[in-house]
Amino acid sequence: MRRMREDAEPRAPHGFSIRQMTEGDLAAVMALEQAAFKNPWSPELLKRELQHEWSTILLVEEPRQFVPPLLLGLAIFWIVHDEVHVLNVATAPQHRRRGVARAVMEEVLERGKARRCCLATLEVRKSNEPAIQLYRDFGFRPVGIRPNYYADEGEDAVVMVLDF
Repeated sequence: MRRMREDAEPRAPHGFSIRQMTEGDLAAVMALEQAAFKNPWSPELLKRELQHEWSTILLVEEPRQFVPPLLLGLAIFWIVHDEVHVLNVATAPQHRRRGVARAVMEEVLERGKARRCCLATLEVRKSNEPAIQLYRDFGFRPVGIRPNYYADEGEDAVVMVLDF
């Protein structure tokens, strides 16, 4: 297991800011989850992820003048031993196709490389072609199917892997 809490805040070549979630962000993150997914993560599950040393929740925000930044998206991932496991990537529906998911995935993978990980894995809905294409753009390849992974809808997940 590798500690993630000491990571410095990342640079922002894409114009977004990316930072780690705190418990004070819970209400905004829940609103994003509910807008992005039929079956969002629960507040309890998010709070639990904040407590695990191996888990990181990154928030993608758009800086604004005179008001707090606008939450655009997030990624939840684990680093365990030499592997990155992406659990969740979400973009607010009104901000899709702006590079939010790409920006946060770049940061996730950079953090994995910085920790000397050699592999990244994730599951994605079989029907989510835009996400599958994004992951392919990063070099992920499909290696299997998890039948009925999304149990509420009975949808299969495509398991994808990236070798660093």
